[in-house]
Amino acid sequence: MAVQEDVKREGAPTAEDNAPAEGERAASSSAEEGQGSAPEPFGAGAPNDKPEGQEAPSVGAAAPMQLGTRRFVYAGYFLGAIAVAFLSSKMIDFGWLKLQSYKPAIGEPRDEVVMPASALVGVGAALYYWNRTRARQLAEEVATEMSKVTWPTRTEVTNGTVVVIVTTIVSTVFFALMDKFWGFITNLVYGGT
Repeated sequence: MAVQEDVKREGAPTAEDNAPAEGERAASSSAEEGQGSAPEPFGAGAPNDKPEGQEAPSVGAAAPMQLGTRRFVYAGYFLGAIAVAFLSSKMIDFGWLKLQSYKPAIGEPRDEVVMPASALVGVGAALYYWNRTRARQLAEEVATEMSKVTWPTRTEVTNGTVVVIVTTIVSTVFFALMDKFWGFITNLVYGGT
């Protein structure tokens, strides 16, 4: 028993770790009977089956792809709340300073009042637009369409950037030479200095 606990602490697989779960046993028995086979879960094979540098996902952990495109909608609402809170803090500060010019007893704007008030305004705006079904549907449709976009690879971006830089340099040199040439011709025709 103590040996198994030491092995578990060191992270080495034990006989219990390598034993298939009930669902995996059922899938392997149906595959043996010729009824089809279920795909093997990540890391269910031999310890060397997984790619280098990757670990098997822990049980119960939420994978990033579980939320799908909805995670972009959540991120958009979060960023919107932050932007509204930032803008409202600036407006509250400006209003407080204007009010202070009329009533000096109010004093300077206090961050312990301005920051929570602006955070409440930001959260309120995000919740308001979250509860509006049409706004949320639009955000989800945009996220779904953006997930279908094929983004360029690093080499494509690098090649495109090089083409733009070279074209800019060549056209700059060309137009500079044309300017000098026509300046020379104009001076010959009109007798300038």
